[in-house]
Amino acid sequence: MKQRLNIQELEPNAYNAILGIFKYLETSTLSKKSKNLIKIRASQINICAYCIEMHTAEALKNGEEQNRIFALSAWKESPLFSEKEKALLAATDEITLISDNGLTEGTFQKLKEYFTDNEIAQIIMQIGEINIWNRIAVSTQMFHTTSKIY
Repeated sequence: MKQRLNIQELEPNAYNAILGIFKYLETSTLSKKSKNLIKIRASQINICAYCIEMHTAEALKNGEEQNRIFALSAWKESPLFSEKEKALLAATDEITLISDNGLTEGTFQKLKEYFTDNEIAQIIMQIGEINIWNRIAVSTQMFHTTSKIY
């Protein structure tokens, strides 16, 4: 299989706008560990092999433990994740699957226990950003090429 379209070449202004969000989020106050958990978990839900591979490698490089990455798909039952991380992952699941129930009040209140309003805004933006990249990679079949998404 080959890549269907190259959005970066076809629509560079749109691509660069998304890249601008990515660059902003790289400077946000969220920890690298939190960003990595969001990126891997959303990519699992969206079945984006390209992004799972990229962000798993990134997480390992940033010091994440392999066993936690292996357990990420079962985060609710895993003792490897803190309550703070579970709130983050619940938000990732709910926002990625927004049409199911949206971000529930219970999950939002859990976020408020551990994160400031600014951090929650950053979490929502980080989840939205990785979902955009997942959709680009999956719909254009980027995994089957050697091109880099960002």
